[in-house]
Amino acid sequence: MTPPDTSSAPLAGTPSPKEIKDEHQFSAALEDRLLLGGPNPRSRDFRLLMGVVKDFLNGFRVLHFVGPCVTVFGSARYKETDPYYQLARKMGAAIAGMGFTVMTGGGPGIMEAANRGAKDVRGRSVGCNIKLPTEQKPNPYLDRWVTIRYFFVRKTLLIKYSYGFVIMPGGFGTMDEMFEAMTLIQTHKIRNFPIVLMGCDYWEDLCKFLRKMADHGTISPEDLNLIKVTDSIDEAIAHLEEKAVRQFRLRRALIPRHSVLLGEDGLKH
Repeated sequence: MTPPDTSSAPLAGTPSPKEIKDEHQFSAALEDRLLLGGPNPRSRDFRLLMGVVKDFLNGFRVLHFVGPCVTVFGSARYKETDPYYQLARKMGAAIAGMGFTVMTGGGPGIMEAANRGAKDVRGRSVGCNIKLPTEQKPNPYLDRWVTIRYFFVRKTLLIKYSYGFVIMPGGFGTMDEMFEAMTLIQTHKIRNFPIVLMGCDYWEDLCKFLRKMADHGTISPEDLNLIKVTDSIDEAIAHLEEKAVRQFRLRRALIPRHSVLLGEDGLKH
């Protein structure tokens, strides 16, 4: 039997013209997808590179004068009535009470709660928001914020200005941010800044897995000392005080001077 001629048949999985058009429209709204989608024309890659540079410049310009920060990570999905939202709000107030600026991803949920807590006690509150196809708006409790197009730029900025990290319950994004900070500390790319996981029940299984990593030798036993797990605001603040303020002789008023001639705007509080 002669096999059928398939030379002109479409390949399995070949997208239709409509699917290609929809993909282009989606990618135009989310430039990360273009950047991460394989080789581009040279002109497009150059334009994307300049977009990354612009993101960093905007972030540096907005956040340079916010003072020493503690960044709070956590899910955008928790509502005001959730106990974790209330815990994050108290945590934000306590961090601001130490003299730190509270920094978050600038969105709703845990991020909003931490920023709101800072404002409850008249503390400094900033955010590093992300542009998404379904727009994430900055929460209303921010003194200053910057909106970033690229997730990796946003993550760099959230780490760059921080002397400690508080990890509230969250999902994939929170895991990504937490392990990024831990990896940078482990590899000495940043200093040994404190990491506090709030919510013992929520993080119990993760802590077991981290101990399993140590048992298998994929991390060192001392790497487990990077983390403080607690339900107590007081314990968390004491840990930040010992491992950030005292360890690095941190001056809470360490805020660079801004230049009016350069159009720079300090964060006044």
